[in-house]
Amino acid sequence: MLYFIRVHHRATMLVMLSVLLAAHTIWAGGSGLNVVVVVNQNSTNSVQLGNDYCELRSVPPQNVLRITNWTGGSVNWSPSDFQNQLLNPLLALLASRSLTQQVQYVVLSMDIPYRVQDGTGQNSTTAALFYGFKTNGPPVSGIASCSLPDNTSNSYAYSESTFFLARPNTATTNAFLAMMLTDTDFISAEKILRRGVAADATSPTQAVYLAKTSDWARNVRFTEFDNAVFENQVAGNFAVSRTNTDSTTFTNLFGLQTGLYGYGLNPNTFIPGSLADTLTSFGGFILENSGQTPVLAFLDAGASGTYGTIVEPCNYTQKFPDPVDYFYQTRGFSLAEAYYQSVLNPFQGLFVGEPLAAPFVRYGTANWTSLTNGTMLGGTVTLGPIFAAAATNLPVAAVDLFVDGTYFQTLTNLTPSAGNVVSVVINGFTVNYTVPANATVASVAAGLSAALNLQSASTHVLTGNFGDRIELQSLPVYTPGGNVTLTAGAAIGSAAALTTSITTARPAFLDTVATGYQFVTFYNAPNMGDWIQVTVTKTNGTSITLGVTNTVSGTTIGAMSQNLLNLINGSASLQSTDGLYGADFFDYDPYGSAAAQFFLYARTSGFPAAQILTYFHVTTNLFVTPAGMNPMADNVCDLRPRNHLYIAAGTNALTVNYPFDTTQVADGYHQLTAVAYDGSSVAAQTAVSRTVLLQNNSLTATLSSLPSGTNAALSQQLQFTVTASTTNISRIELFSTGGSLGFATNQATANFSPSSSYLGLGLHPFYAVVTDQSGHVYQTSNFWYRIIPDLRLSLARSPSVLTWATAPFHAYDLQYSTNLTVPFQTITTITAADWIVQWPVSRTNSAAFYRVQFDR
Repeated sequence: MLYFIRVHHRATMLVMLSVLLAAHTIWAGGSGLNVVVVVNQNSTNSVQLGNDYCELRSVPPQNVLRITNWTGGSVNWSPSDFQNQLLNPLLALLASRSLTQQVQYVVLSMDIPYRVQDGTGQNSTTAALFYGFKTNGPPVSGIASCSLPDNTSNSYAYSESTFFLARPNTATTNAFLAMMLTDTDFISAEKILRRGVAADATSPTQAVYLAKTSDWARNVRFTEFDNAVFENQVAGNFAVSRTNTDSTTFTNLFGLQTGLYGYGLNPNTFIPGSLADTLTSFGGFILENSGQTPVLAFLDAGASGTYGTIVEPCNYTQKFPDPVDYFYQTRGFSLAEAYYQSVLNPFQGLFVGEPLAAPFVRYGTANWTSLTNGTMLGGTVTLGPIFAAAATNLPVAAVDLFVDGTYFQTLTNLTPSAGNVVSVVINGFTVNYTVPANATVASVAAGLSAALNLQSASTHVLTGNFGDRIELQSLPVYTPGGNVTLTAGAAIGSAAALTTSITTARPAFLDTVATGYQFVTFYNAPNMGDWIQVTVTKTNGTSITLGVTNTVSGTTIGAMSQNLLNLINGSASLQSTDGLYGADFFDYDPYGSAAAQFFLYARTSGFPAAQILTYFHVTTNLFVTPAGMNPMADNVCDLRPRNHLYIAAGTNALTVNYPFDTTQVADGYHQLTAVAYDGSSVAAQTAVSRTVLLQNNSLTATLSSLPSGTNAALSQQLQFTVTASTTNISRIELFSTGGSLGFATNQATANFSPSSSYLGLGLHPFYAVVTDQSGHVYQTSNFWYRIIPDLRLSLARSPSVLTWATAPFHAYDLQYSTNLTVPFQTITTITAADWIVQWPVSRTNSAAFYRVQFDR
C-alpha cells in the first residue's frame, strides 16, 4: 500500500541560488569515457550485457569492474556486502587506474542486488552509489521507511549543472550517476540498451503525458505538472502536456508520468530515449511479486529509463521524479543526469535503464589538422584537433586529451573572460553585468540574475538562476507575456577576447496555460453549532458567501468540508469563466486525524483569472488555512509570464595547438582522443580519435594470436604470444576487457591462454605491455576478437528445420551449395532475435549442403 502524506516542495517564489564555482580540471557531458560497467562474473548474462554495453558505448576496457565473489542473488544485500563487493572495489579500481576524476556514471549490468538493507534502513543500490547508504529518520504512521532524513536530500536536484561541479553534498565518498541495466531476461535487457543507444541526437517530437489519475494517494505529483509544461513550452517544446486519465494504453510516446497501483502497457508505448514511471509503493520491486506492477513494465514497453521505490516510501513527492526531468532532457542532458536532477530524496528509489541515452544532445564537428591513423610520433609534437560548435548557443569551451581512454591533459579551457559585458534589455530597460575574474557560466548566471533583481522595480521582472539558466517571471498581473520583450547580448568589454555568450529562449515572454489554485485545509473536530463559511470575490468585484453549520452530533470535519465543497461546486454564480470550483478532496478523519483538505481552482487559465479571492471564516473551535483573503495563486510561479536566458562560454570554432611530449607515454600503439565540451551546463561531448605509434626508444614487441580471424567460438582456446625485440625483459603483461589477464617475468617471449568463458560473449580488445630491465615500456597494437557461441548446425525432419545457437542481435549468413567443389552461396542473412535461430528447409530431390557464417 502507499501511505498518504501530501507534501509540497516547490517554493511559491523563485529562489536565488548564488554559486561561485572554482575552475575545474575535468569536464563531463557524458560518454563511454565517463562510465564504469560493473558485471557479476558469476552470471553469464551480466557479463555479456556488460560486454555489449562497452561495445555500443565505446567504454574503454579498463573501465570494467568484475564482481567475482557474489552468489547471493539479485535482490538484496547488506551494507557490508555492498561495501565489500561493490563500493570498495569500485573506488580501488578508479584510484589504481587514474579514473577517479573521469568517471561519473556506473552501469550495473543485471544480476546484481538492487536493494541494500539492514536494521537501520533500506536503500536502492543505485542511490547508495549516488550518495551513500542513508539510514531512516523518525517514522511516519509508525512505518520506519516513511521518513525523510535531512541527509537524504540531493543537492544535485534542480541544479542544471555539470555533475562534476554539483555532486550531492551529502555523499559520503565519490558520487556516481548509477543506473541498473536489467530486466527479467537477457534479451529484454539488451533491447533496453540498444534502444537507449539508438535514441541519441534524434530530437523526438512525440508526446509526453503527465497523467493525473483518480488514485488520490498516487496522483499527488499533479501540482508539479504545470511547471514542467511551462518550462518546456518556453524552450519551444510543446510536446509535454498534462491530462486527467487512468489509462496507460498509449502508443508512440516520448514519456509518461502517472500514479497507479497496477497497469498494463502496450509493447510499443514508448519510443527510444523515453522516461516513464509511476508513483506507487513497490514499483522498484523489479524481481519480486509485490502485487503492484514493477517499473520494468515501462522498459518492456519501450522506455529507456524508469524509477521505482524498493520499500514503502509514503507518497512524499520528493522521493519520486519531478516531471521537470523532461525539460532537462530537452536541454540535452543525458537520461541519468535528467533523472537524478529530478528526484530530491532518491535514497529509496531505484534508477533502471540506459544512463547515457541523450535524445536531444547536439554534437559539434571535429577533425585533426595533420594526424592520421598509424602516424609514427616521437619527441615533442604539436597536436591540432579542430572543433566547430553544434550551434552558436553551444560554443566549444574546453578540450581534453585522452590516451587509450584515460584522461591525460586539458588542452584548453575557455571560461567567461573577466571584463566581458552581458546586457539584457527588458521592455527597453537595459541591465548590464560585467564578468568578474575566475567566473564560470553558473556564477555569471547567478551574478546577472542578482543584477536583474536589483532592477526589478524598473523591469517588473523577477529572476532566479539554475546552473547556466536564468528564469524570468513577469510580475504585472494584467500585462500579457507577449507585451514583455526580451533581448540579450554580450560584448568584449575590457577583456582580451569575447568568450561569454548569452541567448534568450524567445523574443517575448510566454503566457501560462496553467490554472491558478488554492490549497485549503480544515482542522479539529466540530461541536454542535460550529460553522465554516467562505466569501468569494470575483475579478469583477462581485462577492458570494457560502457556508455550512453542524447540526448533527458526531459530524466530522471531513463531512463539513465536503458539504462546503458541494455548495461551492453547486453555486450558479461560480459556474462562469470568472468563477471557481473545488476538487481533489481528501478526508484525514478515517486515518485518525481531524482534518480535511481540497483544492480550489480558477475556471480559466492564466494569471489574471487567478485573482479571484477567497476568505474563509470558521468558529473559534475550528481552524482553517490559508488565513485571510487570498487569490487562486498558490502556484504563482506557474502563472506569471515566463522566459529564459542562457549563459555559455567558449567560441564557435576552435583549433588547438598542443605540444605533446610523447616521452610521457609508453612507446607503442596508442589511441589519442580529443574531446571537446560545449560551454553550457550540459557540456555535451564531441570527440575525434586517432591511433598512433609512439617510438622514443629501441624496445618493440609483437602480439600474435590463435585462432586466425577476428571471431572465436566460446569453446575455442585463445592463444597469444608476445615477443619482445630484446632479451632484457622484466615483465610482459596481457590486457583485455576488465584489465590484466596475466603476466610473465624475466623472459623475452610469453604465451598466454586466457579463458573465453571468463571474458564472455562479445567484442574484446587484447594488447600487451612489455617492460625491459631499464624501465622502458612498449605497448603492442590492439587485436580484437569477437567471442561468439559455438556454431553447430543441426537439421530436424518433419518438417525440415535448420537450427543453430546465436549471439542475439547479431547477423548470420545462411549459405548452401549442391556441390562441395563449388563455392557456397548466401541464401539469406538473419539477425538473431534470440539465442536460437531456426530456418525451414525446402525439400528437394537433390543433395544440398548448408553452413552458417557469423556476419557481424
